[in-house]
Amino acid sequence: MTQRSDKQDPYAEREAQKYEKPIPSREYIMDLLEQAGRPMSREAIAEALKLESDDELEGLRRRLRAMERDGQLLFNRRREYGLISKMDLVRGRVQGHPDGFGFLIPDDGSDDLFLSGREMRVAFHGDRVLGRVAGIDRRGRREGAIVEVLERAHKTVVGRLFIEGGVAFVVPDNKRISQDILVPTENLGPAEHNQIVTVEIAQPPTPFRQAIGQVVEVLGDHMAPGMEIDVAIRAHSLPQVWSPQTEAQIAELSEEVKEEHKQEPGRENIRHLPLVTIDSEDARDFDDAVYCEPNRKGWRLLVAIADVSHYVEPDSPLDKDAIERGNSVYFPERVIPMLPEILSNGLCSLNPEVDRLCMVCDMQLDKTGVLKGYTFYPAVMYSHARLTYNKVAGMLIDEDADLCRQYAGVLPHLHNLYQLYQTLRQRRSKRGAIDFDTTETRIVFGEDRKIESIVPTERNDAHKLIEECMIIANVATARFLLEHKVPALYRVHEGPKPEKLEALREFLGEFGLKLGGGDSPEGKHFSKLLEQIAERPDAHLIQTVMLRTLQQAVYSPDNVGHFGLAFDAYAHFTSPIRRYPDLLVHRAIRHVIKHKKGGFLQRKKLPPFRYDHAAMENLGEHCSQTERRADEATRDAVDWLKCEFMLDKVGEEYNGTISSVTSFGLFIELDEVFVEGLVHVTSLENDYYHFDPAHHRLIGERQRQMFRLGDRVRVKLARVDLEERKMDFMLLESLTGETFHGELPERGGKGGGRGKKTGKKTAGKKRSSKKSTSRSDEGGGRKKTGKKTSKKSTRRRGKKKTD
Repeated sequence: MTQRSDKQDPYAEREAQKYEKPIPSREYIMDLLEQAGRPMSREAIAEALKLESDDELEGLRRRLRAMERDGQLLFNRRREYGLISKMDLVRGRVQGHPDGFGFLIPDDGSDDLFLSGREMRVAFHGDRVLGRVAGIDRRGRREGAIVEVLERAHKTVVGRLFIEGGVAFVVPDNKRISQDILVPTENLGPAEHNQIVTVEIAQPPTPFRQAIGQVVEVLGDHMAPGMEIDVAIRAHSLPQVWSPQTEAQIAELSEEVKEEHKQEPGRENIRHLPLVTIDSEDARDFDDAVYCEPNRKGWRLLVAIADVSHYVEPDSPLDKDAIERGNSVYFPERVIPMLPEILSNGLCSLNPEVDRLCMVCDMQLDKTGVLKGYTFYPAVMYSHARLTYNKVAGMLIDEDADLCRQYAGVLPHLHNLYQLYQTLRQRRSKRGAIDFDTTETRIVFGEDRKIESIVPTERNDAHKLIEECMIIANVATARFLLEHKVPALYRVHEGPKPEKLEALREFLGEFGLKLGGGDSPEGKHFSKLLEQIAERPDAHLIQTVMLRTLQQAVYSPDNVGHFGLAFDAYAHFTSPIRRYPDLLVHRAIRHVIKHKKGGFLQRKKLPPFRYDHAAMENLGEHCSQTERRADEATRDAVDWLKCEFMLDKVGEEYNGTISSVTSFGLFIELDEVFVEGLVHVTSLENDYYHFDPAHHRLIGERQRQMFRLGDRVRVKLARVDLEERKMDFMLLESLTGETFHGELPERGGKGGGRGKKTGKKTAGKKRSSKKSTSRSDEGGGRKKTGKKTSKKSTRRRGKKKTD
């Protein structure tokens, strides 16, 4: 008989706050299994926990299933639950590759496991799985085997329908899903051969057969114009329909803030302060407002953020839909919002000249821009002006008389903000934050939605002013969370991995350059090197290699600092309308404020927050994944649009820059039109080419012609493949014209290919790498919307406003 547990559940109070009929916490159940030293059946666990009523037993069943789904427990063939941590199993998410293999990305941050095509038969890209280390392959990689699929990432898949020889199947549009979906003839509905359809997965794949699906939607004929966004939404499984429960909940909301909410206890009235919003011309949701005033100590800066946590309560239908989405997704001329429009553009949006609820970060900075103090409090505010970046720049930099007269009431406060911004920029340089000089672009549409041009965007001082205000508010937020030891999500950006750092140092050595900091360089060392190379003709090449050395920023409850911004702690506080991690941060702040007033400081212990570390860990991983999902979806749509733009330009010649070098060819970004395509290695003439990955170059074996990252070339557009969203170029000449002197790199299975002796067009291989974008989580563009104008524009993939 299993010994009963008499130890008190340390998380009982938290569970009582979260559930009307609480049951033992996950930690308590895991502790029980740890003490038992063996797997236990559900009945044995219930007996040990002294659970007897039907409600308690049903609650336990659901909790155990949830723990199984989250990879904390494994349900074995003896129908017993065991601890994953005791089974040498790896929990993580599958990342598929177009060529059929994949990787298991472990949740614990350890090295990825290579998954062969055979292992990938049972899983799709994005699935959460349990795996084990099955061995080491000939390239030294850890090989994995999938033990169990914990959670399926795709309920539906969009793709092209083929009906051949009486057999119907769908080839997924998402190239990371390499398995076709079988569709029985009775599940085809009205769909026809060669149409783009959405299939619902009726039976997931097994080791012995493919997935089976049912056509639930016909999007249109293959390659029909205007489908790029609909396809991208479905290909990446972006939620776009509100649940009936959410629809019912928002139906009860009014257009204006209720008076009783403005006057609730603890909410301060700051309507007299001339707060303003500063956004792009086409923005529709305003989640931040700013105000600055000088004082004898330096500066008082207020950053007021939409009080989304007041309206979106935990576990409500709104909250569940927001978690599923994770963030808003901005496509050209279309937005998939995280929150319904009545909130995102209405009640939560800090619209001009109306009362709005907000959460305020009230900061004191000294005369050198050092953050000396901060307080957080809920408030009711009144935006005194809706300003744009261009208008603010026009007043502060160009001194436009008309604009200055129009906004005379807030102009002195804008000058205060600008003075503080200049101080913060100086602090930024001294701190060593990394500033990469990258070009962002936007697509300009005509009235018929035909692309007129792709143009670079310019960031003026007004963009940077808001960026610095948001950054310092996020720093204050992180310090507040650490001070009160409340579980929360931090925006963490780790330094480069050792192997990438070693490759970077080797690369820099060839240029006579050195990166400081030894084995653990900091952001300031990268920043110093960027200053050193600023005037060099090869600065773009060196900067690109440095940029690709950095890791991606992610959300995590474990604060490890922000490498790119050079801060010890950083949390996202400023965009709860469009990022779920920010909403979680607001809830953590509200939890502290509430219990501060309850006198917890005298007891020196904060009552348990409804989210513990494990819950935050799961939410952080989920939000990081939805952020990547959004980036991939928008990139797919924009790549389609760019290919569509270039369809009638086949045969035209362009100058461009080598933006990436691979074993199979050169990716070229064209000047002026800012699109990217491939010069396949087999289209390079009259030589064999060797790939040198350490130095990002291809080298001709006989003529020693060298093509290196950052080199200038002239190319001709040879082919546009709208289905694959790629373009092929023919190389006409190298504008750099460098010849390699030295020993050729060994092929080692990675060599290039034999160049062609003629100028015939080649199809080119499927892309296996994408152009890098900034990973330091700062600056860049801000919110985008689907607002229509006579001249419409949208930003291409790249950096969003991630402050």
